[in-house]
Amino acid sequence: MHPLNILLVFMIIIVHSKSQIPVLIPHLPSLPPLPTIPRLSDLAFLQNVDYDITAIFQKVQTFYKSLPSTVKEDALLAVPELVRKYGYPCESHSVTSSDGYILTLHRIPSSKNHQRDKLKPAVFVQHGILSSSADWLIPGPGKALGYLLSDAGFDVWLGNVRGNRYSRKHVWLNTKEPKFWDFSFHEIAVYDLPAMIDYILNQTNQENLTYIGHSQGTTVFYVLCSEKPEYNDKINMQLSLSPVGYMNHLLSPLMHVLARGEVPLGILASLIGMNEFLPNTKFLAVASHYLCSDISVTQILCSNSYFAMCGFNQRQMNSTLLPVIMAHNPAGASTKQFLHYAQEIKSGKFRQYDYGSVENRQKYNRSVPPDYKLENIVAPTYLYYSRNDWLSSEIDVNRLAARLGNLRGKFLVSDPKLNHVDYLYSINAPEVLYKPMLMLMKSSGLVDL
Repeated sequence: MHPLNILLVFMIIIVHSKSQIPVLIPHLPSLPPLPTIPRLSDLAFLQNVDYDITAIFQKVQTFYKSLPSTVKEDALLAVPELVRKYGYPCESHSVTSSDGYILTLHRIPSSKNHQRDKLKPAVFVQHGILSSSADWLIPGPGKALGYLLSDAGFDVWLGNVRGNRYSRKHVWLNTKEPKFWDFSFHEIAVYDLPAMIDYILNQTNQENLTYIGHSQGTTVFYVLCSEKPEYNDKINMQLSLSPVGYMNHLLSPLMHVLARGEVPLGILASLIGMNEFLPNTKFLAVASHYLCSDISVTQILCSNSYFAMCGFNQRQMNSTLLPVIMAHNPAGASTKQFLHYAQEIKSGKFRQYDYGSVENRQKYNRSVPPDYKLENIVAPTYLYYSRNDWLSSEIDVNRLAARLGNLRGKFLVSDPKLNHVDYLYSINAPEVLYKPMLMLMKSSGLVDL
């Protein structure tokens, strides 16, 4: 989840359920006051302030007309234009899943260092929830994983799952129909991933590829190979960044409050709607620039929104990137995706969607949903985790690792403060994460470079 969504959740809790502030505040870490990033607990006074959220955003919308020339170019460029701006080629490919969703793959076939003079090993990189292929590009060349993979000699394919800004088409449905949004991460795993993997292998004339996922991008891989074991043979190695399977030990107090029903469902529905979570719009791009830029007094809220959800790491937060990050995110997702994760937190299980005992019997022939068979995952798997990741705890990662069918490595990232989104945007991510990953990929013997 990204800052604007988190900030909205926090504000709606304040407006509709001020009693929840005492629930959140005691669980927030004690931090020394900083000139730019104060403690989130310092904002407790907000519970005594009456907010008109509509009026706030009307003011931002009015401010829109004065901002076009000052908004960062990267914040307003779509992925293909963003990649080409930095001198890399970029292709857009359309793939249709077996249930009719039209998905977009973004491909970086070569770089300044490696031209298309020979067959390059394909790497498929999958984003997390509410995100898009832009996640792997935002920090820029020499820093973002998408560019680093291209520079290392890979044929880079960046996925976009159903419902995000690049995959909002369907053969017979449209985004205004509730049926379009009737999916969780399970459907992404069993429909979107097979379609994209098969397309990449067909286009590159290769038998297998390397899969890299972050957050939900790891979840859907585990579900895919659990439910469709034949896809193990199509993966030469899989690297999980912030693995998300089991979730009952996550540290985020905000996620616990929301997932365990301490905030009334009506409040949550007022934020996310019945079908689609907050989509990506040009208005949000401009609003995020206004609210989160270096000169904005509200940037502290954007930063703290990240930290409250994902873990505190002020030192590695590149605050200058916040307007760009938030212009590309949220990229769109279904409400059902979040509900599925909430069920995982409550149950302590890693299992299929719970429709209730009656519908479960119709769908699964049992009153409770079945667990995913993680022992079916026999593709070589490597897990990267960190102790300051509030959405992927070490306890849950160890539990996941114990059940995987072919765990080749489990690596604790050397930065003890690395949080959930630092895997993508941290200043030191290239040093503490990407370079070790690339060394592993080259030395494993599993990838032909």
